[in-house]
Order: sequence, then structure tokens, then C-alpha cells
Amino acid sequence: MLENLFERLEEIFPEMVRIRRELHMNPELSFQEEKTPAFIAAYQRELGLEVKTGVGGNGVVAKLAGGKPGKTIAFRADFDALPIEEANDVPYRSKVPGVMHACGHDAHTAIALGLSKALVGMKDQLEGNVVFIHQHAEELNPGGAKAMIEDGCLEGVDCIYALHMENYFPIGKVIYSNDYILAASDEFEIEVIGRGGHGAFPHDTIDPIIIASQLVCNLQQIVSRRVDPLHSAVLSVGSFHSGKAHNVIPDRAVLKGTVRTFDREVRVLMQKELERITSHTCQAAGAKYEFHYEWGYPATKNHLAETQLLVEAVADVVSPEDIVAIPPNMGGEDFSYFLEKVPGSYFFIGSANEEKGLIYPYHHPKFDIDEQALLIGAKTYAAVAMKYQTKNPR
Repeated sequence: MLENLFERLEEIFPEMVRIRRELHMNPELSFQEEKTPAFIAAYQRELGLEVKTGVGGNGVVAKLAGGKPGKTIAFRADFDALPIEEANDVPYRSKVPGVMHACGHDAHTAIALGLSKALVGMKDQLEGNVVFIHQHAEELNPGGAKAMIEDGCLEGVDCIYALHMENYFPIGKVIYSNDYILAASDEFEIEVIGRGGHGAFPHDTIDPIIIASQLVCNLQQIVSRRVDPLHSAVLSVGSFHSGKAHNVIPDRAVLKGTVRTFDREVRVLMQKELERITSHTCQAAGAKYEFHYEWGYPATKNHLAETQLLVEAVADVVSPEDIVAIPPNMGGEDFSYFLEKVPGSYFFIGSANEEKGLIYPYHHPKFDIDEQALLIGAKTYAAVAMKYQTKNPR
């Protein structure tokens, strides 16, 4: 059956490309998706799948029931875009000013829909069920995954997988991790409240720029001196705003940044130490402060058995040397919420092609992919679905 499924996917491949490009031209931001979920739902309904819309907000869940008894496997495909002005000069360039599919979610959706169409033609031979979880708002905390789970999208699901386009690896590679693959992603905002005045008379002020500058440096000591060297953490200040005039010391300075961790204990420590150092730095300079810390997505931790199944299955798609194990990285993903509820695995599909100039990473205004990654992704999902039913008979 897998060989026939692969042949069918190759036939459908041009349609997957058309779908991906249509979505690419019409991106929608997180929590503002309307046309995209409507398109997905209509496509899946036309195929005959059982479709639920408005799941957890703008999510869509489509279920394909096989003709034979078996387990239920789910595939997650996110579909939101980013607030980025596209810089690519291609026929399928975004038509929406300031919005772009710069993370491959258009490709993820095209893969899921292509696989749906291929499986429908073979559903009488299919063991178990396949659930397609089309998720909104992956890019913006609190994300769409948690709300979709609370709305029942995982009811009856035995395991779940998700792929992501990856331009740090060339086309033909499939990349995985047996344990953590992505970090927890938290955000903080610190407002240093001083006393402003004339730039010529700094002794009459409490300069928030000086204090905030010291704070940026002091915060880096948390990772280097408070976190166990055998554990990982990142603290990055990404925004520093204060003042408007060259000769005025302002009243306030605002810092914004991100914290990335894997272990929950380290995550708690980072928040605690960040506020402690903020408090002491401001107090030493006679300033006040306001501190806001928001926990984002948890760390994405793959399940070993399901990941090993992925590795075995993808051997039917690419050569062994193209199956690459990687250490965890500090990106974040709300697919982590799914993996807290049911076993599964999150992995990457290489999508770069240097010869075609497709080298820019996701979240870049020139991000684009080698569309052969659509076929590799769809075949990988298909192989995983077949392998899972074989190894987990009901």
C-alpha cells in the first residue's frame, strides 16, 4: 500500500504546489485567520472527511476513517503567517502588505491536504483513522494549540506528529531529535522609572538609561553564574527604548526580551533571578521599576518510541545518510502542548537549495523553500502512518 500511496502523492504533487502558492499569496496573521481555515475546511469536506471548524478559535479538525480497525494517528499543520513584508520577487509573492508566510506554514498545510487526498482514494485499505489538526496562531502566544486541545481536538488520538520546513538544512534531509528538540519560550518587560531632567545637569536626575544599560549587563550574569553549567538557558534583551531628544534625560527606559530554557526548574529560576537582579540594580541607583514576565510555550520534548518509529519510517523516503539527528535548539513551538497530552514527535524537513538561492532562514523577508520538500514531507507522513498501524495493531 505504501508504494501505491507514494505514487499517488507524486501525482498530487503539482496540486500541493498550487495550494502552497495560493496560501502564500494570501497570508493571514495569528488569531486573524478567516479565509485560510475556510479554504482548508472546504477542501477536506469535498474529499469526504468529517470536518469540525472553529475548534479552539480558528482551528479546523478533519478526520479520515479507514476501512479497517486500527489506531488513530494525528498530524498537525499550522497555517498562520507573520507580520513581515515579503522581499521575494516571485509570481506567488504575498498580496497582503506587511504579512508573509515566512515560516513555511503554507507548506505544512499543503502537505496535509495532499496527504488527505491521497489517503481518501485508499481509505478502504487504510487501518485505523487519520486526523488532520489544522492549527491557527502558532506564531503568537498563547498560541492556538492549547485552545484546540481544550476544545477536544485530541479526543480519540493515540499519537501525533508535526513537521516543519527547515532552511538550515538542504532539500532531501529529514532532521529529528530523540528528546528535547525546542525550548520553552518566555517573555519579559522591565520599565526602569527614574527622574528626568536636562542633559546638562545629570546630577539632578536619576538616569534610567544608565540604570537600564547596567541592567542589560547584570542580567547576563544569571545564565553564567546562577544556572548550572550542565543545563541550558538563554536570556536575550531584544528591545531598549528610552527618550526622544539629544539633550534630555528621560524619566523611563523600557527593556524587552526573551528567556529560553528546557528544564522547568531552570525556567522558574530564570524568572526569579531576573526580577531579583532588576530590583537590586534599580534600588542601588535610587530608581523604581515595573516588572512583567510571561510564560510562553513549554519546551518541546519528543517521545522516544514515536521518534524511533519516525526514523524507521523515513528510511522508505530518503537514504540513511539523509536522516539527521540534532541536539535541541532554542526555538519555541506550541506543538509542545500536544506532546504533553499524547505521545508523538516533532521533526524538520530540509527545504533549502543553494543553487536556487533558497538559503534564507524562517522569519526572514526572503524566506522561501524548494517545493520538493512538499513531496518529501507528505511521503514521510504517509510512511509514519503506515508504520504506526503495523507496529501498533488494535
